[in-house]
Amino acid sequence: QVQLVESGGGLVQAGGSLRLSCAASISSLSTNRMGWYRQAPGKQRELVATIITDGGSINYADSVKGRFTISRDHAKNTLYLQMNSLKPRDTAVYYCNAIHVWGRTTWGQGTQVTVSS
Repeated sequence: QVQLVESGGGLVQAGGSLRLSCAASISSLSTNRMGWYRQAPGKQRELVATIITDGGSINYADSVKGRFTISRDHAKNTLYLQMNSLKPRDTAVYYCNAIHVWGRTTWGQGTQVTVSS
């Protein structure tokens, strides 16, 4: 069983910053891809950013490009999302995701990010 535990969410004013962390219970090297998704009330879950384990190729949603940075620390089995210049539209529950080398997908429990105007 694999667990992903997000932390770092909270309430921040527009223009502020937060850093989300996702700690995995197993080696992040056993993943093919890790990423962050978010879901606002009444909206479908959307991709925020992903990073490929082999080679580190990164993809960002257009809505966060230039403001958010995804990174990883394999030694700590942890994925990060640095969020700068936050906007009210960024308000959502943010979920960590991992696609493992054996094909299974794991989701974290989510962490709430609220950006006030």
